[in-house]
Amino acid sequence: MIRKSVVLAAGLAVAAGAFAAPPIPAYIQKAMADPALGADAQVDATRHIAELVAFAQVKPGDKVLELIPGAGHFTRVFSKVVGPSGHVYAVWPKPYDDESHPDSDRMRQLTKQPGFGNISVAIQPATHLSAPESLDVVFTSQNYHDYPDKFMGRVDPSVLDKDVYAALKPGGLYVIIDHVAQAGSGMRDTDTLHRIDPAIVRKQVEAAGFVFDGESDVLRNPADKHVLTVFDKAIRGHTDQFAYRFRKPLH
Repeated sequence: MIRKSVVLAAGLAVAAGAFAAPPIPAYIQKAMADPALGADAQVDATRHIAELVAFAQVKPGDKVLELIPGAGHFTRVFSKVVGPSGHVYAVWPKPYDDESHPDSDRMRQLTKQPGFGNISVAIQPATHLSAPESLDVVFTSQNYHDYPDKFMGRVDPSVLDKDVYAALKPGGLYVIIDHVAQAGSGMRDTDTLHRIDPAIVRKQVEAAGFVFDGESDVLRNPADKHVLTVFDKAIRGHTDQFAYRFRKPLH
């Protein structure tokens, strides 16, 4: 279910359970059906790629920056959705790239494959994110919590948020998905459990000038008690995750 950050008008009566996620746009359904995505169609069942791409409001012709794309499941779908008139910038902070090789090398190979030429790869300092043109969407999944950690140079995430704000067009969207930490924990568990308190993320991003625009519940898991590392086999692949969408104001 996708919940908007608006309050329904008083007196609107809706039966319990009547809310449902909006239908996936036809252009995203078409992208997901592209044979070039291969096994990504199976990954979609657990990562809800189609629903989250719809939540991010990525559309044909958009300029999208995906920060730390990992295996590229979202990247390939973004590529197919934005099409030849759009572009996808796959960006790794250098400290992260040093740890995760050969992910960026595989992405460079992908850009040479037919149908994926609208992807470019960049390695940037952890302290500065940029793009060669104004962006419609900046998207990152399961990586925001890494910025304050030792291997990244203990970068204040507010530095990232300000750079994202500068890179987006007015009205552009910033989408963050990450593993939920215990309420009130702030950034305490980022380097140990690889989790972050959603409240601190929202506070940091809004402080950069963004307006909270909505959230998606598709990755939430109430059975996760937020006390295990995300790599623990008891919870890996099934962690409670928040998905927040923020908008850069038009003025």
